[in-house]
Amino acid sequence: MGHQSEAVLEANLVRQLVKLEYEPVTIADDSWLEANLKTQLEKHNDFRMSESEFKRVLNHLNKGSVFEKAEILRDKFALPLDDGTSKYIEFLDSEHWCQNLFQVSSQISVEGKYKNRYDVTLLINGLPLVQIELKRRGLEIKEAFNQINRYQRHSYGSNNALFHYVQVFVISNGVNTKYYANNRKQSFKQTFFWADEQNKNITNLEAFTDTFLERCHISKMICKYIVLAQVPKILMILRPYQFYATEAIVDRVMNSEKNGYIWHTTGSGKTLTSFKTAQILTKLPHVEKVVFVVDRKDLDYQTTKEFNSFSDGSVDGTDNTKALVKQFGDDTKLIVTTIQKLNTAISKKQYLSQMEALREKHVVFIFDECHRSQFGDTHKAITHFFKKNQMMGFTGTPILEENNVGKRTTADLFVEALHKYVITDAIADDNVLKFSVEYVGKYKHKEGSATNIDIEVENINTKELLESPDRLEKISDYIIANHSRKTHAKEFTAMMCVGSVDMLTQYYEIFKSKKHSLKIATIFSYAVNEDDRDADGIYELDESDISWVDMESRANMESAPTHSRDKLESCIGDYNVMFGTKFTTRDSQSYYNYYNDISKKVRSREIDLLLVVNMFLTGFDSPTLNTLYVDKNLKYHGLIQAFSRTNRILNEKKSQGNIVCFRNLKENTDDAIALFSNKDAKESIIMQPYEEYVGYFDEAYEALLEIVPTVQSVDELRNQGEERQLAFVQAFRKLMR
Repeated sequence: MGHQSEAVLEANLVRQLVKLEYEPVTIADDSWLEANLKTQLEKHNDFRMSESEFKRVLNHLNKGSVFEKAEILRDKFALPLDDGTSKYIEFLDSEHWCQNLFQVSSQISVEGKYKNRYDVTLLINGLPLVQIELKRRGLEIKEAFNQINRYQRHSYGSNNALFHYVQVFVISNGVNTKYYANNRKQSFKQTFFWADEQNKNITNLEAFTDTFLERCHISKMICKYIVLAQVPKILMILRPYQFYATEAIVDRVMNSEKNGYIWHTTGSGKTLTSFKTAQILTKLPHVEKVVFVVDRKDLDYQTTKEFNSFSDGSVDGTDNTKALVKQFGDDTKLIVTTIQKLNTAISKKQYLSQMEALREKHVVFIFDECHRSQFGDTHKAITHFFKKNQMMGFTGTPILEENNVGKRTTADLFVEALHKYVITDAIADDNVLKFSVEYVGKYKHKEGSATNIDIEVENINTKELLESPDRLEKISDYIIANHSRKTHAKEFTAMMCVGSVDMLTQYYEIFKSKKHSLKIATIFSYAVNEDDRDADGIYELDESDISWVDMESRANMESAPTHSRDKLESCIGDYNVMFGTKFTTRDSQSYYNYYNDISKKVRSREIDLLLVVNMFLTGFDSPTLNTLYVDKNLKYHGLIQAFSRTNRILNEKKSQGNIVCFRNLKENTDDAIALFSNKDAKESIIMQPYEEYVGYFDEAYEALLEIVPTVQSVDELRNQGEERQLAFVQAFRKLMR
């Protein structure tokens, strides 16, 4: 089986698909494809078309791009008939996906710029919606991926361009099998293995076919789980864990009154999952409203923007509580809002009469980052007001018994995890990167190590030592000296989190006083300027915090501590000079705009280093950020959330998230990994220091030299027997790894 040919692989696949009740059909070329399409559409619509009528169908199908064709596929076409009347023609039954007509064909030939033959094609109602390209065992499946790219350039758009209707591509060499949506801009990194509900990948082609290509399943994936993202104009298909999470929530809402939550690690595509979940729930007849709740105003804006990028106009922003209450009263099915506005809507007298009608309606709430936003009186108020509420949550770091600090656990509020996809799963699937954690200072270092600088990282728990100018100066010097190396000569950006606003402003002034080329910015909440109470990196928002309240709460600004606000105003002044802006803390909207501008500039790499206390350590996604400097006590969910700002997939050059610790967080890191994955997961999440890898390389190199001390001695292995040759192969492999 090691060298099974492509032809045998193809024949076996077609046989298996026929057993799964696909109708086999021979299609030689475009003309055969069109003739078969006419027959299948007539069967599906129970209507016979004349040749001229079918030509009108072909003309309609030949319009637009791949994205526009995906829209045409899901719409009905008002076909003008020869007798002057019209009839609606359906190309795909999206509501009853199992009731479509399924066929399989192989070696369809299409001549465009060049003549190409496609391996295996699955047709639904006569349209080629799934294309499978195979390579013989032993070859990399990326060759099949590249071949599909070539077909997209050379022949898919030829003649009536019916192959532009392909929704899903499958590539396989028999041993490894992946799928992806028809998105011309997609890279090989955006191809996926299918998996079972426990996240075990199904890589073998035969097993993949039985599960993923089963008629009802592949049709369901096409009809329900491909998102036509409106702003980028691309097709996106859900990954297996996103599929299982969405299915679990929909099943819960349809068949139960219980709550539930999804535990999917940070960076695994929660926004797409929650959007698709919300979109499906809004179509359930017994669901009055679906309310997506975030706990910060910036996330309200960000989520609305992202949801609308998936489906333009699907969400109207709620700039204030009045707008929110209006949406609760009209026919808006999907609402995105903050927990603060929601609390105001159900607690202030002026809104109660308008909200009253929803008390007994089935309202489903989807809570973003449910590990933090539901603790407190607001959660109780929502459950008390909405008598038929149902709450679903998403989190990458739930509150469990071990990391619970006197509050209720996530399970206390949301009952149980409906699906889990933890950080080890995401790293194994190449959906997020590993972390490279360095402890800089006097902490178990070899002599001459680059990280051995003269600062203490152990037993430094007093404020005086932590904030001593000498210590902060040495750390600042280290960052200036090493920043270019960490960020690949500023190809990426960095963030630094520190323990308090006082410490942050000291660092800011030190950096400002030194000579360097770094563009440094900062932001902090000037209403909360004490040391972090839990020292865990989680920004537990108080609902009176002026940095995120609605404009109607602007009056609270006057109570902010003057010295903290003045420091921030000074920093914003520097920012204004650097970028020609006019932000200020004098009103909350300008401060909020400052926050948004920083977010954009970090993502676009216009800011080299962002200094924070708590802000940006959770809920902020920037694939261009690869380094986090830590001078702050982090633990459990706060540690994983903060570290995860760095591990988004971007390109080949970004190979890991860099974590540079100026405190001894080793035990906290091990505890957090054990809690949110398992105690044996450390090696699959944390990369060892660079010096360790150099040591491994040197050892492997020395071992290879013992077998073949010169290049010429490799040739001499031919006469030294299989055992010696095997030893060389194994030693060479070890070196290359």
